[in-house]
Amino acid sequence: MSVFNHKKAYPKGQLKSFDISSNFLKDNALGDPHQRQLTVYLPPGYDQAQKYPVMYYLAAYTNSGLGVTGWRNFGESIPERLDRLIAEKKLGPTIMVFPDCFTSLGGNQYLDSPAIGLYASHIHKEIIPFVESALAIKTGARHRAVLGKSSGGFAAMRFAMDFPRFWGAIANHSGDAGFEVLYRRDFPAVADVLADFNGDIDKFVKRFWRAKKIMGSHILALMHICLAATYDPQENGIRLPFDLNTCALDEEAWQQWLRHDPVNRVEQGVSGLTALNGLYMDCGFRDQYFIHYGMRELVQKLENHKIKHIYEEFNGSHSGIDYRLDESLPYLYEKIQ
Repeated sequence: MSVFNHKKAYPKGQLKSFDISSNFLKDNALGDPHQRQLTVYLPPGYDQAQKYPVMYYLAAYTNSGLGVTGWRNFGESIPERLDRLIAEKKLGPTIMVFPDCFTSLGGNQYLDSPAIGLYASHIHKEIIPFVESALAIKTGARHRAVLGKSSGGFAAMRFAMDFPRFWGAIANHSGDAGFEVLYRRDFPAVADVLADFNGDIDKFVKRFWRAKKIMGSHILALMHICLAATYDPQENGIRLPFDLNTCALDEEAWQQWLRHDPVNRVEQGVSGLTALNGLYMDCGFRDQYFIHYGMRELVQKLENHKIKHIYEEFNGSHSGIDYRLDESLPYLYEKIQ
């Protein structure tokens, strides 16, 4: 018996790819392509004569829709997981959409930023209308869900807040929250990396993409550059929220970051959050980025505003937690079917 026959066979859905040309991403500040490949999962037995609910999966930083749908060496890819959950009748037939929003700053927070691109608009005003016109989808917010992990979970939360009554349900897996704890502790490490480039961010980014070996500390620095371009876009260059020489906090710049923290946006997002039919959140209580503290703070804010939600903590870290989709996907389907 082959050692590769470790996965049980289930009826398979199909992956379809579409080429999307985006007006919102055209001429973006990073020079990233405005033509993107959109991957869509269609359930087994997909029938154009029927109508299906739809979920949009937002990949974490460093990944994209192209990455999360591919073959997995250990465990299941998301399409394989969907096949299994549907076969086990834990999930009804559903369509899932995987946008490609990767950028030359290593990923995306999926917000509209003149320094990166108008990715929130790209998803809401281009991808969703295209998908609903091309495929057999139940249209309208009550049949539409968005989910993601880490940066994708952050974006799912922000989409619910920023686009009221556009989404029926969301799932936020370990999404960025509690920026004071999550980000600030890494500022000295980022400053150390950029010191090797005399504080020249453009030089660092160019060297990053030319390097034969990419170090974890350089990915951390690139991520913070991406965050700065997202949360605090400038007309010229990137402004980090700390001094590269002393690491002293730049209060003005830091306040721009904090206003994007989901914890600080609950009050202005009440309308969108209360309109949801389902809000699911979870986080490992051993998350190495300490996001569980931000998530707990976020939960307190939700409770203060009497916003219905489910929050679960589990014995896990920030890594290798795709198995939590076994909890969120059936929940989302129930809320949007």
